[in-house]
Amino acid sequence: MQTAVHNRRVKVNGLRVHYLAAGETGSSVILLHGGGLDCAALTYRYAIAPLARDHRVFAPDLPGYGRTDKPKVDYTIDYYVAFLDRFMDILGLERASLVGLSMGGGIALGFTLSHPDRVDRLVLVDAYGLGGEAPWPFLSYLYVHIPGLSELTLRLTMRSRTVMKWSLRANTLGNPEAATDDLVEEIRRLAHPDSARAFASFQKSELGWTGLRTNFADRLSEIAVPTLIVHGEMDRLVPVAWARRAHERIHGSRLVILPGVGHWSIREEPERFNEAVIRFLGESDREGTGPNPVTPPRW
Repeated sequence: MQTAVHNRRVKVNGLRVHYLAAGETGSSVILLHGGGLDCAALTYRYAIAPLARDHRVFAPDLPGYGRTDKPKVDYTIDYYVAFLDRFMDILGLERASLVGLSMGGGIALGFTLSHPDRVDRLVLVDAYGLGGEAPWPFLSYLYVHIPGLSELTLRLTMRSRTVMKWSLRANTLGNPEAATDDLVEEIRRLAHPDSARAFASFQKSELGWTGLRTNFADRLSEIAVPTLIVHGEMDRLVPVAWARRAHERIHGSRLVILPGVGHWSIREEPERFNEAVIRFLGESDREGTGPNPVTPPRW
């Protein structure tokens, strides 16, 4: 029987927040999407129902994205960590496991470090926050700090099917053939154009002359909750070397590197992603401890 996924709304700090909810029993799992033109329904389309068979799953559109309000604020990791804390309060969730992609991974990392008592398990997917070096730092700084340039680029990407397909192939996906016309249309249908403003604000706050503002690399050894790291071998946005380093520093962590996959493994290889995460969330805490194991790809 197909698991039902429900659209829900809740007020968080005065904002109307849209989220997807599924599952009636089991531990709570919160899914955090990435930046750019992302939203919960886009990244987690093929993950919510499978995860909800044994868990209560909540996937919010983060402020600035999807069908959630888009206030004119400075969007930072700290802002989103505070939002997540309040979101859990409103839903009555004392604890939950966190799954975060890219920017969502940085939020999950920041939340785990500041509120470790509220996190059961942590899944980092091509996560932001694992390192501080920015590619082409001078050009990257100019790109995000020239007024309107980053936002304009994202808006143009959303308007042009050709540009969006090129961007998916160049930056997001490991397999160029995965950038199908159907995927392009899905992004154009689900992404909100004003998300470009939120992501431009996030980039501006996070990228400085010396690199990325949020860099948890030196604090990873503080993480004591069971952790799974999933990373695309061909990720061009977050180096796979950062995932390997994080695996070494987070005691007892699991590492799954997906061959031939880029930055968006949740959509590029949903079956492989779901298998790894479902297996990890189903383990007991006792099974998740001990020396750092690398989970060999079996696909």
